[in-house]
Amino acid sequence: AGKFYQHAPTETSQATLASVSPVFAVMKFDKEGNTTYFEKKKTELYQELGLQARDLRFQHVMSIATRNNRIIMRMEFLKAVITPEFLLILDYRNLSLEHWLLNELAAQLAGEGQLVTYSLPFEFRAIEAILQYWISKLQGRLNTLQPQILETLEALVDPKLLSVDRSKLHILLQNGKSLSELETDLKVFKETILEILDEEEVIEELCLSKWTDPQVFEESTSGIDHAEEMELLLENYYRQAEDLLNEARELRVLIDDSESIIFINLDSHRNVMMRLNLQLTMGTFSVSLFGLIGVAFGMNLESSLEEDPRIFWLVTGIMFLGSGLIWRRLLSFLGRHLEPPLPPHVPTVLKKSQPAAGRMEIKTSLKGETFGLSRSTLANQ
Repeated sequence: AGKFYQHAPTETSQATLASVSPVFAVMKFDKEGNTTYFEKKKTELYQELGLQARDLRFQHVMSIATRNNRIIMRMEFLKAVITPEFLLILDYRNLSLEHWLLNELAAQLAGEGQLVTYSLPFEFRAIEAILQYWISKLQGRLNTLQPQILETLEALVDPKLLSVDRSKLHILLQNGKSLSELETDLKVFKETILEILDEEEVIEELCLSKWTDPQVFEESTSGIDHAEEMELLLENYYRQAEDLLNEARELRVLIDDSESIIFINLDSHRNVMMRLNLQLTMGTFSVSLFGLIGVAFGMNLESSLEEDPRIFWLVTGIMFLGSGLIWRRLLSFLGRHLEPPLPPHVPTVLKKSQPAAGRMEIKTSLKGETFGLSRSTLANQ
């Protein structure tokens, strides 16, 4: 009886844990691109895959790891488990992934897409498809931010504006925050790939078929080094992330430079107003100085000058002429001119933006050059 009471709480706790175990909505892709859907508890799933519970404890982080001849990829909200025979996408619902999963990923895995690694084992295609999706998502975010930032900056640095539109500044602030988030995501993506490139053993472990398929192992040892192919694949997407990060940094520098231009424009207009105020003050002083003559004549003092009909025009002319001479003398003394200086020149870097299509063509050619030698080698085999 004592033994029974000792084991009863343990069995009850295990049953409770099993009942509250999270359920994964799983989409499964095989080598031919066929898709199946099912739901399975976490405990059952990691037992079938030969993994541990912590391997499926997905968080919004980015990592690529291997365990028990399985590749576990975490791309923030995108969570995948890759085996030599199939690909599992976990928790795909409510993540706006259905379009990519159904219309693109299945076709790419079946060889209907433009994956360079189609002739290589299945895990190469799965890894490239996920990395391609993620780098395309980052590229799309940059393509959305770049024209908005350039348009806002061109409106703010216009030298004809005497004030800054607060709505434009608010838009620029929001775009700046989005650009900072994009830079962070690109840095994390680069660091994740760089950690794998620095470890040759991890690259070897990513080649799953090399250790399970004798034919693939023989090909790898005889002529086609699958570890080298995997390294080339990761380096390709590392360089693409580096290019995107450089473009994002250029936008960041452009925003900082434009802020300086905005302050220069505002200072220039402020100086114009201060100079105009100073000129009006000097003009008032000049008129007041020679206005004393009119004040003296307006005192109704008797003299012989008021009898001459020409004396009014003579005194008025002397007043205006003297006031003008003193005003011009003060301006020349201060070294100022009546005309305001020309506004600062807007740098032409704002006009310079590379079209997105051109960047995609460059990256497509880069991928072709990166894997050209490997594909020719495989064709010969």
